[in-house]
Amino acid sequence: MHDPYDDGPLDERLEPSRSQLRREALDVFKLAEALAASSEAQLARVPLEDELREEVRRTRATTSHIARKRQTQFLAKQMRKLDADAIEAIRTALGTDRDKAHRETAAMHRVETWRERLINEGDEALAELLSLHPGADRQHLRQLARNAQAERKADKPPHAFRELFRELRGLFDADS
Repeated sequence: MHDPYDDGPLDERLEPSRSQLRREALDVFKLAEALAASSEAQLARVPLEDELREEVRRTRATTSHIARKRQTQFLAKQMRKLDADAIEAIRTALGTDRDKAHRETAAMHRVETWRERLINEGDEALAELLSLHPGADRQHLRQLARNAQAERKADKPPHAFRELFRELRGLFDADS
């Protein structure tokens, strides 16, 4: 006899579970938040329809916390109407900016680490740096490191400290 309430085995169901739908909706909501938080230049690079772009601008213009959340939820609802490829294109366009920011931050940390090593370790760190960058000006870098040490000991403003950072950043940027 046929049971009208039997949907069959779980493996044969085609639609996703409610939990899966909620997870996907939350992912789209987070993407909508990222769109609203992005700069105008970033938004220009994102492939969006004009209506959706206008919704992003409306969300940005909303200042009240609760109203902004409600507007972001509406933006996410509009985005859920898009197909998966369009959502992935938006995610990719925003992700490349995030990846670029991570690379820039990592490069900044590398320069800061070398600056601290030059100030604290002196000639040993300078010799190692010059082996990596043979075209660097040894005398100028040594002078900046010593001046930064003196500034630190005398509690003076960090002029040479900043100048050493700029010099190292130029050195590392030239290699990139």
